[in-house]
Amino acid sequence: MQYSKFEYPELDYLQLMEHLKDYAYPRDRITKLLASGELIRIKKGLYIDSHSAIPYSKEILANLIHGPSYVSLEYALQQHGLIPEAVRVVTSVTTRRKKRYHTPIGDFDYLHIPERYFSPGVEYYEIDTKRGYMMAGPEKALFDMFYLRYPDLVYAEIEAHLFENMRIEESDFSQLDFSKIELLFASCRRRSIVSLYRFIKSRSRKNKNG
Repeated sequence: MQYSKFEYPELDYLQLMEHLKDYAYPRDRITKLLASGELIRIKKGLYIDSHSAIPYSKEILANLIHGPSYVSLEYALQQHGLIPEAVRVVTSVTTRRKKRYHTPIGDFDYLHIPERYFSPGVEYYEIDTKRGYMMAGPEKALFDMFYLRYPDLVYAEIEAHLFENMRIEESDFSQLDFSKIELLFASCRRRSIVSLYRFIKSRSRKNKNG
């Protein structure tokens, strides 16, 4: 049996033990693979195969490192092409406590959101027929940003914050479908969310009236 026969690069402890079950001492084998660099430990019980022909997915790993969670905030906005800056830290939202993980492949940040605001607007993004990850759609990523990063913004600040501070293109913003998360806006009384929703409604009326 050869270590290189792992089908995918992201591996948990159970997958490793199953693959190495023919070894007399599979834990010793894991220790040797870690020492040689063939296996990289992301956190306890989670690894990547450094020799895999398939690139590992930071998004899949983000879902696995601290869950339940989904990729969101700055990282998701960058992935959706809404903000121009390169985002180094993989940012996620979780119903558990906030946490940051420092790993050999980079940092992973998790911010807490109440469970009632967790699922709507989150989508599954397929990498291949067997692999994918959960990430906020662009509308939900914006909701999360305003809820978690900018909770106190008032209506008068929304436009400048979106188009100047965050540098979102107005044409891209106009393409977003906020009806997907209408229930979130309707149920959330946080100042920035109420202000953002009011701004969205105002722009929608202006567009309809020409």
